[in-house]
Amino acid sequence: MINVKQFTFNPFQENTFVLFDDTNECVIIDPGCHTREEETELADFIAEQGLKPVRLISTHSHIDHVLGNYFVFKTYNLTPTIHNKDLDTLIRVKDYAHVYGFNDYQPSPEPTEFLIEKTNVKFGNSSLEVRFVPGHAPGHIVLVSMEDSFVINGDCLFYGSIGRTDLPGGDHETLLDSIRRELFTLPDHFVVYTGHGPSTTIGFEKEHNPFLR
Repeated sequence: MINVKQFTFNPFQENTFVLFDDTNECVIIDPGCHTREEETELADFIAEQGLKPVRLISTHSHIDHVLGNYFVFKTYNLTPTIHNKDLDTLIRVKDYAHVYGFNDYQPSPEPTEFLIEKTNVKFGNSSLEVRFVPGHAPGHIVLVSMEDSFVINGDCLFYGSIGRTDLPGGDHETLLDSIRRELFTLPDHFVVYTGHGPSTTIGFEKEHNPFLR
């Protein structure tokens, strides 16, 4: 069974996730920690639980989801794993970080490997299916646990909403198509862990999301 720990970090109120199983291996997904206090909160949880971080994964590479990449690299020697279509998104963060007030942004290390859709990411005794869901970002992916009935969804689908599509590489119709094809084909009871705000379920969003009804 995969345990899911959620943190909410940075002024964007971004949700960071640590996933771990009974082997104590863990993956860190979308680390948005920026302040020393936020970095300490993440590191203290990992230490207190006796976890061994083995992967750093980004659903996508917008600034609020990668602010902690350098900290994770420095602390655990992990480089981010992303979809290759999001590499330019990652590299460009350093050029605009100051616009959002992050004048001390430490650029993320670049990936040494890329995520490929329809493959599995493995850690411990667990496996996560990679699905390609562009539209919010050109290389956006989600991670699905078929065994534990959840999806780490990044900024594709929110409680009653969807990710914005007015950023570089975004496209509204592409996002809607991606959600219908890769998320709404999951069973209704699957929990959707979102990149911002509360979690939801596939069934609830099918019935109530005004963008997709």
